[in-house]
Amino acid sequence: MGAELVINAASHETRIALIENGTIAELYIERSREKGIVGNIYKGRVIRVLPGMQAAFVDIGLEKAAFLYVADVFDAIEEYESLLYAGGKKEDESTEEDSHARAEFRSLHPIEDLLQEGQELLVQISKEPLGTKGARITSHISLPGRHLVYMPTVDHIGISRRIEDEEERERLRETVERLKKPGSGYIVRTVSEGKSEEDLVADMQYLTTLWEEISSRQEKGAVPSLLHSDLDVVQKVVRDIVTEQVDKIVVDSQVDYDRIVHFISTFASKMKYTIELYDEEEPIFDRYGLEVEISRALGRKVWLKSGGYIIIEQTEALSAVDVNTGRFVGKHNLEDTILKTNLEAVKEIAYQLRLRNIGGIIIIDFIDMEKEVNREKVYGALEEALKADKSKTNILKISELGLVEMTRKRVRENISRMMCEPCSYCEGRGYIKSKITVCHEIFRELRREMLDLRGSKATVTVHPQVADLLYDEERRGLEELEKKFKKRITVRAKPGFHQEQFEITIN
Repeated sequence: MGAELVINAASHETRIALIENGTIAELYIERSREKGIVGNIYKGRVIRVLPGMQAAFVDIGLEKAAFLYVADVFDAIEEYESLLYAGGKKEDESTEEDSHARAEFRSLHPIEDLLQEGQELLVQISKEPLGTKGARITSHISLPGRHLVYMPTVDHIGISRRIEDEEERERLRETVERLKKPGSGYIVRTVSEGKSEEDLVADMQYLTTLWEEISSRQEKGAVPSLLHSDLDVVQKVVRDIVTEQVDKIVVDSQVDYDRIVHFISTFASKMKYTIELYDEEEPIFDRYGLEVEISRALGRKVWLKSGGYIIIEQTEALSAVDVNTGRFVGKHNLEDTILKTNLEAVKEIAYQLRLRNIGGIIIIDFIDMEKEVNREKVYGALEEALKADKSKTNILKISELGLVEMTRKRVRENISRMMCEPCSYCEGRGYIKSKITVCHEIFRELRREMLDLRGSKATVTVHPQVADLLYDEERRGLEELEKKFKKRITVRAKPGFHQEQFEITIN
């Protein structure tokens, strides 16, 4: 069964759902006031160089200064790559991290020798601002096309590792090497497999023309200024996701319908697909049952079909996933019940990580398994389930405590941070002090106030539910204070108060 792309386009927001096997697998959201900036190219100015971090902050005109790491500075990229590929590493493994090469590069080229405050430079956004962090930028400009990614500043050819046929890899490499301009580079994308030279030439012509336009704007542009905006979310998703596996596109906007048809006819004219303009009265996401799945993806608890469940907690530093048997009691023995729950949880976890776009460090707490063979089964199942994920993942073996440590590449905000905001009542903590705790804080504060201040009466203003507790179960505490300090205590409820808020006045 082929995948479908369902597009809900409105003036204020565009949502795109990738549906695989009848279930939403990925969700992309772009709002007109919060348009994504990854891929945008800016003319910026260095405002601070940090030798201790081997990084610099660059003003590109955004609210927060962008972060530029030493290895992302253009001046010495070729030498950095020569270190990265030392020891027989293949060029097409350029996305693999190599800490030794990075350390050697830093020692040879400290950032204070490459950049100075006030220096102007051309940069591109590589990561969206996340939380309190500014955007991550690079001087290694790359312009993605349908089949190729153009790197005008780097003499390098890379081939997608997902193209496994060695003859095809060599054919693509030879073709690109023969056609490219000296000093420039390309990364051959997965969709190029089996494509003709004509397809690659069309992509090259488009991308080189685009780079010439950007270079022209750089010469005339002010600092800081935006020189090039990447495609909007509809065109970007169609470019990156619509392959032979996606055989149908459904869109509820005539304007976007026409743009998609034009885009595909220009950049992927040989691709077979079906595009449908949805014009029913029922909202398109309701028609496909997607709203329920999106709401489910915002919750902490996700139930499994067996009766077990997983809990997903996201923090600034990492995300934690806890697996529980819940209502599932099994049929044979405890170890089989635990194994079945963990295996079912694996599929749901992989699905939720992809749908929610959770990135960074992830800790999964599986239910403890006594048998090593069962731990291997769960680990293997997790590896297999993550193969469908386009984001790069790195998984460590299950520990004896049942924990899995993994990382998932994060390039954009997850949907909970995009669609939600911290609770103004609890200030994002996820909990508030209990009413009893607040009552006991009031008692301690009354003791302090009554020791220092003269007067015959004290008035305590509190949240109504705290007031009820002080008049009922905690009344004895007030009576003891009245008797000790010989002052009358009156409780006054104020509906507008936060549950933790209270005021004490002595008359």
